[in-house]
Amino acid sequence: MGANSGSGAMTSGRPAGYVLRPWSGDGDHEAMAAVRRGCAERDGADPHSVVEGVPTAAEIAEASAGLENASGNQVLVEHHGRVVGYATVRWWQERDGTWLYLHRGHLLPEHRDRGIGSELVAWAENRIRRLVAEHGTARTAVFGANAALADADATELLLATGYRRVFSLVELELTDLHELSGHDGARPACITIGPVEPSSYHAVWKTVVDSYADAAFTQKWTFERFVDTAAPTCWRAARDGDGIVGVALCTLRRHDPTVGEVEELSVRADARRLGLGRALLLDGLRCLREHGARSARLFTGTANPNRSYDLYESVGFRRRNEYVRYRRPMRS
Repeated sequence: MGANSGSGAMTSGRPAGYVLRPWSGDGDHEAMAAVRRGCAERDGADPHSVVEGVPTAAEIAEASAGLENASGNQVLVEHHGRVVGYATVRWWQERDGTWLYLHRGHLLPEHRDRGIGSELVAWAENRIRRLVAEHGTARTAVFGANAALADADATELLLATGYRRVFSLVELELTDLHELSGHDGARPACITIGPVEPSSYHAVWKTVVDSYADAAFTQKWTFERFVDTAAPTCWRAARDGDGIVGVALCTLRRHDPTVGEVEELSVRADARRLGLGRALLLDGLRCLREHGARSARLFTGTANPNRSYDLYESVGFRRRNEYVRYRRPMRS
């Protein structure tokens, strides 16, 4: 289970007044959003985070709509009829064949230390075991859970339950795009930087996917999924003749277009150290600014061998948060 689950061993069963029930539809989303708002201060949540913010009811509704069998893979905690927490299970396959089954829970602070967080973890793990049996993925399946570095309650619960940190995501922010600093710098005259057309989507996708060839813990990203989520207004590509050698995939956040996100910055291995990453990044950020963004965010994994903190900081990004990814082997 991830952040906000609380801790505390259950010695005599569930405390009186608490009920776990399946998600029942749109009517639950506002109550779930209220749980997230109620957890935010205690857990140091950043409302504008592009890794994990404080979602609205509409954003939770979108997430539920994208969840396979939402009523089976989402459980709510009620206390005397009021929703005070919830947990969600989702899964995907990584590049190395690992099937990650991620569970994420949230529990209002005043209901922690009563064993409810531990019960949510147990519910999630039991649900995951059933899914693994249905999917036939037992050979490579692992439990996964997330927690912000600042979230002491979730961290304590996960470590006590046998989870171990495997990597983390570091989030950075450029607070004012109107004060964007730095120059593009020199680059080979034969390389041009410009927008991305649909005819180049496959080359752009392959450039990004290839950049993760040596990175651990990365999710498989199909071309079909790439196309389905394409938002190319501020995408930029570096071209050497007709070939793409680098990309910056910058987007406006749909629910808050004043915030831009650098979703990917990738340069082909044989074209690195030529100033292309900096030029692509700055061009994408300027495009975000022109389309109304006032600030920008990005994150990079500590397991990514090509992360470029120095580059990001040189144009004005500063570290904001760290989000830890935990795993535990499955045992019968």
